[in-house]
Amino acid sequence: MKLLIYLLLLSLFSLYSCKDENTPIALVTHEVPKSNSISGKLLQINDFPSKYIADRNITIWLPDDYNSKKKYAVLYMHDGQMLFDSTKTWNKQEWKVDETLSILNNKNKQIKDVIVVGIWNISELRHSEYFPQKPFYYLSKNQQDSVLVHSKGHQYHFFEKGIQSDKYLKFIVQELKPYIDTHFNTLTDRDNTTIMGSSMGGLISMYALCEYPSVFGGAACLSTHWTGTVAVKNNPFPDAFIKYMDAHLPSSTTHQLYFDYGTKTIDRMYLPIQTKIDSLLHRHGYSLNLKFEGDEHTEKAWSKRLETPVKYLLKSNDK
Repeated sequence: MKLLIYLLLLSLFSLYSCKDENTPIALVTHEVPKSNSISGKLLQINDFPSKYIADRNITIWLPDDYNSKKKYAVLYMHDGQMLFDSTKTWNKQEWKVDETLSILNNKNKQIKDVIVVGIWNISELRHSEYFPQKPFYYLSKNQQDSVLVHSKGHQYHFFEKGIQSDKYLKFIVQELKPYIDTHFNTLTDRDNTTIMGSSMGGLISMYALCEYPSVFGGAACLSTHWTGTVAVKNNPFPDAFIKYMDAHLPSSTTHQLYFDYGTKTIDRMYLPIQTKIDSLLHRHGYSLNLKFEGDEHTEKAWSKRLETPVKYLLKSNDK
């Protein structure tokens, strides 16, 4: 009898473990309790599984008029826990994505019908997952090892977890996007799939557009962390990013690319680099690298100017 039970359990385990990789994932999606500040509806999937990266939470924003009779563009955003509700963020700030999109949607349909997929970061992995992998390997081993950051009086390598951005993008493209397109009423084509982030999230958004130009039609990169680290002097990363982009940017006739930056706090570090970025973008036919005088490197600043990249990436076809 024990042998029979053992064989039965073994067969069930084998059946489960050999499931087709294309089998739809069955996940629990629950609605986030709605506070007075939330426009639309928030859904959350806890610990979305991945074979590429660590499991993480996913928050999905649906507009108030979301229904089965429409198809929606999709905006993927990094640092997903910082987008919607300041009462739950570490610094009590948020992007106000829901309010901004709701207002634009109600103003004579200034933007497409869209849903937002917020991908939560894992703080200790954020740098490893958001730092573009191929530009990193443009550098010599000595250059890679020389980039250190001081934290609480101790030195450590920024990349002690290794570079995982290629795996992070595979998660989005091969696992998350198919799930979203299967379970929601989405327009799945390139022209209706965009990606956005700030700081390191700006770097990985640029990288996503370059690595997967057939998937993403546009990217918005706010306060892009061109230094890659906290160091500025003799930093090899900005030139590595520029070299990579020069070789891999998709055509400006088929794709949209938005950059911006402020002039205070961390954004001050980017000012010496912006001339090179401007030259690169114009050489490839892109023109949006906007300067916001006085803006800091904060969610408050990004929320204040969010309308600009949203209207650019998601301009309504009726306009």
